[in-house]
Amino acid sequence: MKVSIALLSLVCFLAGGCSRGTQPIVIGAAGPWGEWAGEMTKKGIDLAVDEINAAGGIRGRRLEVLARDDQRDGARAAVVAQELVRTKAVVGVIGHVTSGAMVAAAKVYDGHLAAIATSATSPDLTGISPWTFRVISSDSTNGVEIARFVTAMGRRRAAVVYENDSYGRGLADAFRKSFTGEIVAMDPIGAKVPDAQPYIAYYKAHDVDIVFVVGLPESGFALLREARREGWKADFIGGDGWAGLVADTVLSEGAYVGTAFTAEDPREDVQRFVAAFRARYGVEPEINAALGYDATRVLAQAIAAVGPDRRAIRRYLAHITPETAFHGVTGTIRFRPDGDPVSAPYRITRVHRGAFLLAGASR
Repeated sequence: MKVSIALLSLVCFLAGGCSRGTQPIVIGAAGPWGEWAGEMTKKGIDLAVDEINAAGGIRGRRLEVLARDDQRDGARAAVVAQELVRTKAVVGVIGHVTSGAMVAAAKVYDGHLAAIATSATSPDLTGISPWTFRVISSDSTNGVEIARFVTAMGRRRAAVVYENDSYGRGLADAFRKSFTGEIVAMDPIGAKVPDAQPYIAYYKAHDVDIVFVVGLPESGFALLREARREGWKADFIGGDGWAGLVADTVLSEGAYVGTAFTAEDPREDVQRFVAAFRARYGVEPEINAALGYDATRVLAQAIAAVGPDRRAIRRYLAHITPETAFHGVTGTIRFRPDGDPVSAPYRITRVHRGAFLLAGASR
């Protein structure tokens, strides 16, 4: 036994120490890393972690990320959550990214591990667990803001096209309840739209002047491509799921996008983040990158304040005050008792030459 202890001591010495004070602090991260939203979220997380470590880490210890791919699948997300809960070194989680994955994972984290969702906007998450938080406002709020903006534009006849998942249904329903004009159609679609012609033909025939598409860029591209092919000039607007729309600068030109962040925001801290992100990755950051960055920074602030203790971190996040609120690139972040942000500015942008230019803002 004495030999084993001596050997362990030697190994620890050569490795730089085995005490908790020298081991890295580990946080989990979960999202669909192979998709645009997940990829950009991970970039934001990694940038935040690198900046934290360059500044000395947290309490003198490096911050490390244990990243797992949930593939935007609820069943897979629950398995990932179980792994992170069982991994005792993990003190908190950034994620999940999508609504369906976060809803599935939330009950697994409950009572064990604080998780800060990034772009999961489903109203189903509000109050789902005292261990679950998010840095973006709920679709129940965002849909209202988009409806107000569309009404202010003078649009009176809307078609709503939504991907039939937790995100799509929640945001589409909030818009429907708040739009003061006429909803000409409410059409559920899949993530892929093999033939958009019937939709566009129907909307044209019924004098639709605004099409609200709730989904990811792929379905949006299909509808925009058909509208452009037919020379139809109605306006298109999407929610935060359209962050990757600028991948096609021609199709996306002139489209409106609701978002919690734009790289065109002139605030000094935002422009500092934009410059750092561009220098590291060679591209402009968008909403998912900004939310991943802010969520990581909020979790790091909690760890710095109370140490790497799971329950203490959850208590800190649940009781952030105006004085201790985190001032991030997406806004000032603290949480309501139901886990939603107290105030999360929601901006309406318009795509021009691959950039999201500010067209309107809420709150």
